[in-house]
Amino acid sequence: MTDRTNADSPTLPGGTYRLADDLELTRFGYGAMQLAGPNVFGPPKDHDEAVRVLRAVADAGITHIDTADFYGPHVTNELIREALHPYPDDLHIVTKVGTRRDGKGRWPQARQPEQLVEQVHDNLRTLGLEHLEVVNLRVGGFDAPEPGSLAPQFEALAELQQQGLIRHLGLSTVTAEQLAEAQGIAPVVCVQNMFNVARREDEALVEATAEQGIAYVPYFPLGGFSPIEYATLDAVAERLHVSRLTVALSWLLKRSPNILLIAGTSSVEHLHENIASAAFDLPADAVAELEALGAA
Repeated sequence: MTDRTNADSPTLPGGTYRLADDLELTRFGYGAMQLAGPNVFGPPKDHDEAVRVLRAVADAGITHIDTADFYGPHVTNELIREALHPYPDDLHIVTKVGTRRDGKGRWPQARQPEQLVEQVHDNLRTLGLEHLEVVNLRVGGFDAPEPGSLAPQFEALAELQQQGLIRHLGLSTVTAEQLAEAQGIAPVVCVQNMFNVARREDEALVEATAEQGIAYVPYFPLGGFSPIEYATLDAVAERLHVSRLTVALSWLLKRSPNILLIAGTSSVEHLHENIASAAFDLPADAVAELEALGAA
């Protein structure tokens, strides 16, 4: 098993993870999706607070910001640029392509190779960059993969990588088979799928990516729970005198050394609460109880 973690970070839980020789991220990252308006559409309700949040992210030592130009659309990328450009050398922005927003705020697929090329250039423009550090190809739906080949799409991104517009490539909402197909085209440094203590369909993929030195970035740490599963999570949280989010984030960081968090918020106060939550040391008996929850 390839262990690329580093416990040297003095302020952030989980230390860092090296995705590639030239790319090391804090395991506690920041997801910028919530900076846009309601339903991730339109401007933020508090523009100045959004800028403060992003600057607080950098001040906290977080070096991993997850975004997409279709958040807003354009809103989160333009806020990131306003708040943090010119970017510190150790700040790495990860974006994704494969979806658009229409005038009604829906999320239509946009995965034709020419559409992906256009989206990469949109991200370059709105972020104010000459190249993108990591671009994830979103393949599946909102919370689950969809079968099918990704070769034409990933080949288009690999060509942009050869042109120097992208440094590293990743995937979002994919199966193990799609990951293998992509790896036959170009190296993959990260996989971003839905995974949490209750939704554990990706257990084997978490293990496989860890063995290969590929970062696994779960989204929706509290998504997809049934009422019974929430009741168990809340019972653990109440016994430990912490929030359910604290339990969920702490469990994820303990689950595997290649897991990177992208907890999002539009509040500086909540950002610091998230950092403290992830730093909570979940005791062994609680871990065992939660493992049983996932196996139910």
